[in-house]
Amino acid sequence: MSNRHFHLKLNSSYQNKENEIKDLRVEILHDNQWESLDLNIRSPGFILFINALFSCQHLYMRANSAECNLILESASGKMQVEAGELWDLNNISVSFKAKIKSGVVTQSHIDYIMERMTHCPVSTNLPANIKMDISVEFT
Repeated sequence: MSNRHFHLKLNSSYQNKENEIKDLRVEILHDNQWESLDLNIRSPGFILFINALFSCQHLYMRANSAECNLILESASGKMQVEAGELWDLNNISVSFKAKIKSGVVTQSHIDYIMERMTHCPVSTNLPANIKMDISVEFT
């Protein structure tokens, strides 16, 4: 039995005080090469699922940053997913590095944002035994 590994990354820029997306690029590692994630009607369901999780995490990171008056210029994100041979999730790791346009970040902001990210609708529908490692860093 071998596990299945998936790696996604994103780069985004933002506009206005709500941190709405100005530009977004999502890529997936395929055969040791990064490729644009081009989702369509023929995309594998599992790829759609993990992209939904990544998108949900990204939304909660940027929306909750805005709630803390942290206006973002840009961000990069990474997500690694390990699934078993039968596609059952084992490990999930999500990290974001965001560049602040305005605002002053505190550790309580970071803690709040990371805690809120655990409540995104996709995350809350994961099996209870799945632990998701989340990290957010601001520069």
